[in-house]
Amino acid sequence: MNVLEAIVSRRSARRFDPAHVMPAATVRELMDYVLLTPTAFNIQNWRFVAVQDPELRVEIRKAAWGQKQVTESSLLLVFCMDLKSWGKEPERYWVNAPAKVAENMVREIRHFYRDDEQLQRDEGMRSCGMAAQTAMLAAKALGYDSCPMDGFDFKRVGHLINLPTDHRICMMLCVGKSLAEPHPRSGQLPLEEVFMTDGFPERIDSSTS
Repeated sequence: MNVLEAIVSRRSARRFDPAHVMPAATVRELMDYVLLTPTAFNIQNWRFVAVQDPELRVEIRKAAWGQKQVTESSLLLVFCMDLKSWGKEPERYWVNAPAKVAENMVREIRHFYRDDEQLQRDEGMRSCGMAAQTAMLAAKALGYDSCPMDGFDFKRVGHLINLPTDHRICMMLCVGKSLAEPHPRSGQLPLEEVFMTDGFPERIDSSTS
């Protein structure tokens, strides 16, 4: 399946075959693709927790208000962000670059992120979002369906997976073999409503009449 086919055919699945076991080699292949996702300054600030323990899955399902895909999918991934990855030996992110380039990039990383907690969080959300999209498309190409999730108690799930204090959860992703055909797309906005050239139309001040 090429990437355009994966984009068109990818749909969120909520009924998975609980008997299907994803081979460890396939999980590794999927994650190898995910690791190719870009991040700003190459800080690779995403962290991925694959939840395999059945009892832990049950507890996370409780924190997700009983949604069945949490326990029935073959793979449950919690996408987390390391808010302080920019300051954790950033030299390693540029280890293969020429020395001068690496030196400049490390200096820029520290200057850009230091003392800006909002930026650190925003960057983590961007990175995890792109990684999740890579995971969903790669899963589709590998013959699997997926379901992105933010409908859960983030604090509770963080406690269950022993989330470090300088990390945050972005979302979860269920991956497996779907048992149901997807419903028709529920309603896409027309391109003309969401795509503009050179900016938005002239603003109208709603406070005046």
